[in-house]
Amino acid sequence: VLAVLPPRLEDLRLEFNKTVDKSLVFLLRQTVELLYEDRDIAKCLQLSQTIIDFSWEKLNIGTWREVDKEWRRVYSYGCLFKAACLCKEETAVREAIKTCDMGLLMGATILDNILIRLVNILQHHKNTGKRPLEDAASHQESSRKKLSAVLPSTQEIRPGMAIPRVRCPSLEHFRAQYLVPQKPVILEGIVDHWPAVRDCKWSVEYIRNIAGCRTVPVELGSRYTDEQWSQTLMTVDEFIEKYILDQEDQNPIGYLAQHQLFEQIPELRRDIDIPDYCCLGAGNEDEITINAWFGPKGTVSPLHQDPQHNFLTQVVGQKYIRLYSPEQTAKLHPHSTQLLHNTSQVDVENPDLVNFPEFQLADFQECTLRPGDVLFIPVKYWHYVRSLDISFSVSFWWS
Repeated sequence: VLAVLPPRLEDLRLEFNKTVDKSLVFLLRQTVELLYEDRDIAKCLQLSQTIIDFSWEKLNIGTWREVDKEWRRVYSYGCLFKAACLCKEETAVREAIKTCDMGLLMGATILDNILIRLVNILQHHKNTGKRPLEDAASHQESSRKKLSAVLPSTQEIRPGMAIPRVRCPSLEHFRAQYLVPQKPVILEGIVDHWPAVRDCKWSVEYIRNIAGCRTVPVELGSRYTDEQWSQTLMTVDEFIEKYILDQEDQNPIGYLAQHQLFEQIPELRRDIDIPDYCCLGAGNEDEITINAWFGPKGTVSPLHQDPQHNFLTQVVGQKYIRLYSPEQTAKLHPHSTQLLHNTSQVDVENPDLVNFPEFQLADFQECTLRPGDVLFIPVKYWHYVRSLDISFSVSFWWS
């Protein structure tokens, strides 16, 4: 662990703009001195927690976009110092991993992504994916039983409304026929080489082995427009146990949605690739946003639109998807508030036609997205998504 830190104390430059109080910078320097000199680790741990608590308050004042990045850097340093202190105790490795994840989720990148390098070392050391031999067989059998009971629902696609499919089109064909005219299409065969698809690697047990101890944000509630909807943090193990394996009368539904899981856990990133067609965009590869969507049957993304193109790739399970072109916007009744201006007020599969009578006049396309399918959703296209069984999707947002 110490090998990932700068070799000398003077190499760790704690420099911030005027937003950060000088007294807090002094506290940071005092903490790192204790860490490097390997003395009074209890005091070092206490100061690290003080830094985390103070910067946490700053992160939670106002909206997220208004938070100064310097406070996110301070929070990351606090997490780094705390995790390093915790590593002095063999029994505290799991807490150290959680601390690194909190820095990755809420902080900013510091010291060339040191928190990712640190958590990889800790995870390898702990080898958390290995279950005790005495309960491994029984747990695996229990998982099989629970998963086999969850059968995919079928969704009939209406004649003439199916989104077209094309197999491995050339870049020029895709650009001319779909990208330029902004037409949705399902691309087949373009991710068959992914280890996640080709080898069917993303079983529940595989994900637990790779990421079980990692802390992630989870949405609670069937859709984000519901009043009861909320978010919480939990480990992937806890999420799978509570919301994937145990789905009986689950209220609310849990959904690991729109999370940049692949930045947080590079091992999973190696199981996928960015689709070649993204090279037709204006931005660089670093500007492509890759999100994970992992949840049980019944998760719903309400009808909404996004400001970028999307390649929605299905890896596990099936999803029912309905698309409306931007020309149909007036009939879809977007919310009037700024927060939800990109989301329709209409419940797509149970519409209130008394309040929204024009909705039934809106033209749409639909599909069932299956493992290996990649749906091109053009920018500003309205889309509604419902999972038909346990599902893992990957989205690529690009300009």
